[in-house]
Amino acid sequence: MLQFPAAPGPASLSILGAMITPAVLISACGTLIFSTSNRLARIVDRVRELSRTIEQIFTAEGVQFLEERHAELERQIATHALRSRLIQQSLTSFYVSLGIFVGTTISIGLDTWFHSIPWLPSTLGIAGTVVLFYGCVLLIAEARLALRSVKAEMEFTLKLSARYGALSGSSPEVREKSSNVIGRMLGLIRSE
Repeated sequence: MLQFPAAPGPASLSILGAMITPAVLISACGTLIFSTSNRLARIVDRVRELSRTIEQIFTAEGVQFLEERHAELERQIATHALRSRLIQQSLTSFYVSLGIFVGTTISIGLDTWFHSIPWLPSTLGIAGTVVLFYGCVLLIAEARLALRSVKAEMEFTLKLSARYGALSGSSPEVREKSSNVIGRMLGLIRSE
């Protein structure tokens, strides 16, 4: 007669259930690490683009509004430096959380065998969650900084556009219409 293995008992199911929670958090850390790494790569690409732009405006002849452009590019680079520090700190937090959650899973298994460290899985789980939360707070700060930077860049572009419109020699009606459109757009940028 065919014998099937006995079904796992309640103790082994509770151990398996306890090990699933850190696994879910490990997966969450992996997703956050991936998306945050992509954000860092975009910052690096943008800084490289700004470096090329700085080189172009200082080597080209007859660039209008050179001081304003230079100041804006310096502001953007400073903002990206701050953003990259926030991203680096959040990535570090996510990697630390990942390690802590792996440690939590291991400690659950060890406690099952040795029954001598029942406090360790909970302690590690709480510590990993706190570090994960800190990394998320850093990402919120970075996202807000990125949004402010984009708004400032749009505002600079619109102001530069208005200055070019004033230099273009177009009719007063065209300049007024352009000024009204730019004013409305600046108002929208500032209100968000």
